Amino acid sequence: MLNHLVDNDGRIDILNHMVDYRLDTTFTALADPTRRGMLAALALGEKPISELAAPYPMSLAGAAKHVGVLERAGLIERRKVGRQQLCRLKPGRLKEASDWLGQWERFWNSRLDALETALKEDDT
Repeated sequence: MLNHLVDNDGRIDILNHMVDYRLDTTFTALADPTRRGMLAALALGEKPISELAAPYPMSLAGAAKHVGVLERAGLIERRKVGRQQLCRLKPGRLKEASDWLGQWERFWNSRLDALETALKEDDT
């Protein structure tokens, strides 16, 4: 099933399946607090997986699995330098998620504004 979003004019637009899938993988990756913490660390700059794993009680292999989820979601990319795998943010998917949430924020704000107007009219 396709998702329906509201544009700036209050009309409903349909997203294609590819964007739906990307949003699904983005929000799935963001659902885990460890992965969100890793993204926050990467906001400060490129880091090796070992540094991303350090704050958490997990093995390097466990951290690599989290990194894999983030990478498949398109939120980060990694490259190998010597024996280390360095990770860095790819902000494009976060922007897509933010835009999607923003459409719903505009929708609900317009609905709440209409409700407020209707309630004020009832009071007079």
